Amino acid sequence: MNPTRAGDYANLIDAYLFLNRLDEAQSIAKEAQSKKFDSFFLRFYTYQIFFLKRDTAGMAQQVGWAAGKSDAEAGLLDSEASTNAFYGRLGKARELERRAVASAQLAQLTELAAGGEAKALREALFGNAAEGRHRSAVALKLSNGHDVQAGAALALAIAGDAMQAQSLADDLSKRYPEDTIVKFVYLPQIRAQIALGRNNPQNSVELLRAAEPYELGQNSVLHPAYLRGQAYLAGRQGSEASIEFQKILDHPGVVVNDPIGALAHLQLGRAYVLQGDALKAKAAYKDFLTLWKDADPDIPILKQAKAEYAKFQWRL
Repeated sequence: MNPTRAGDYANLIDAYLFLNRLDEAQSIAKEAQSKKFDSFFLRFYTYQIFFLKRDTAGMAQQVGWAAGKSDAEAGLLDSEASTNAFYGRLGKARELERRAVASAQLAQLTELAAGGEAKALREALFGNAAEGRHRSAVALKLSNGHDVQAGAALALAIAGDAMQAQSLADDLSKRYPEDTIVKFVYLPQIRAQIALGRNNPQNSVELLRAAEPYELGQNSVLHPAYLRGQAYLAGRQGSEASIEFQKILDHPGVVVNDPIGALAHLQLGRAYVLQGDALKAKAAYKDFLTLWKDADPDIPILKQAKAEYAKFQWRL
């Protein structure tokens, strides 16, 4: 309808990505390029295409284009940090995130800088509770915007600080009573994680029902499914858990380089162990350990996975 705006091309690429139609997404990106369109979002979604195609040269090209371009540089460095975290290269991810935050601060983009610090959630998911709490505190000093505050609250809940997580959730509910994403995505996840930390997985599942219609969207990227799967694991419901983790693996264009895309393999392996399916469990563990073959060896969730896999191998 309007072939003269770069933003429309970016939106169309994004839509094809969410539908896992990579060839069509790449075709639109090439068409935009042939018409001399260029923008951060075109580059950002092109980076995602290259990630899903495992084209490291293509990803590096997009990051190189962004060098010195304020918000574009911060955004592409953040993407590169997420890619390294996806493969368990956490030290490299932290270094790139520091550069992204510095770039955002230099351009006086406070919310973007706070979003970089809000990678506390990543640390918490990997089992680094202390770092997750620290990064949450730093992010909240920079901003109390709902995206930043929700990410910090969820990280704190995973890290075991239920009281502060609850306080942040209550504040979000009070300040954004009619905000769809806060009400139906952020708050259910925070409250469900708190319930899970209190050893109430059934309540966690119930709380996440509100998020289900929205979990394929940009503000959730299937994190509610990941949390629901963990709740089912805690309740020793292996079949139900495997459905949730498989949902993540079936939608790579939604998850892209979010770390849950890698962690879902491990969690799926745990679900198959509960089901007594040794062959599928072994395959899922191997998929995760292959993805993380170059990962930093001291990440808690990696150490747990290796210990579980070694024990599982002995049982076989």
